[in-house]
Amino acid sequence: MRKLLFVAVAVAGLVVSGIAIAADLKSGPQAGEKIPGPFHPRNVTGESAGKKACLVCKHGANPVAIVFARSTDCPATAKLLQKLDAATAANSKCEMGSFAVYLTDDDKASTKLEELAKENKIKNLTLSIDNPAGPAKYEINKDADITVVLYNEHKVAANYSFKKGEIKDADIDAIIKDVAKIVPAK
Repeated sequence: MRKLLFVAVAVAGLVVSGIAIAADLKSGPQAGEKIPGPFHPRNVTGESAGKKACLVCKHGANPVAIVFARSTDCPATAKLLQKLDAATAANSKCEMGSFAVYLTDDDKASTKLEELAKENKIKNLTLSIDNPAGPAKYEINKDADITVVLYNEHKVAANYSFKKGEIKDADIDAIIKDVAKIVPAK
């Protein structure tokens, strides 16, 4: 009986620790780290539309929000991008930049992203496409549907990552609130 109880407790412990590990999704450079450097996604919108261009290079040491996303049809991602677009416009005096990198090999991704930008009136945030693994040095977790990195002077101030369907309105609000960590106080 004691052996059975011990086995049951041990199994329960493993299950609980497995849940805790699964809930802790690490993706991309973490707060306090430097961003790993330049990479060249194919831009769909923005001044380099249709070309591969380094958006990290374009924004230099200015405050930047990067979104790595896998799903081109997620309403929550579109909402996040709309709010980051508005935050970028609101912080134009400090030359804040923002861009989303869709990690996909979908042949129709460019058209979908052009439609996304048009439907959501995204004007300040650049939409781009990279391979499904993402830029190697950025270590984007394959289980992360959305990874958000907020940085200034190439140092990460905040990182968020979500599995498919996990991001909620409260998460989006928290990300937008954390933009204050990368822009100068007004």
